[in-house]
Amino acid sequence: QVQLVESGGGLVQPGGSLRLSCAGSGSILGIYFMRWYRQAPGKQRELVASITSGGTTFYADSVKGRFTIARDNAKNTVDLQMNSLKPEDTGVYYCNAYKPPGRNFWGQGIQVTVSS
Repeated sequence: QVQLVESGGGLVQPGGSLRLSCAGSGSILGIYFMRWYRQAPGKQRELVASITSGGTTFYADSVKGRFTIARDNAKNTVDLQMNSLKPEDTGVYYCNAYKPPGRNFWGQGIQVTVSS
């Protein structure tokens, strides 16, 4: 069992930055395929970024060049650095740890609001 807790969200002005952190307990996150999702009001949850256990990253086109996902194995966290934030980045951000077969864990989510 893996427990995931997100932190670092909040209110930021357009063009600003936030750094989200996903802290894991109960297991080492390094063995998991880690993903950040977000869900805007009235919309489906969408994949924002992911990182494999080997360090290969993926970004949604909407965040490419602005967001960076990275592991901190010493802290057992996976972070999402978000720069040049836009109002359309607003939503609840969720951390996900996945390892087939059958291991799929979610954090409780954290609000990010980009507004002036």
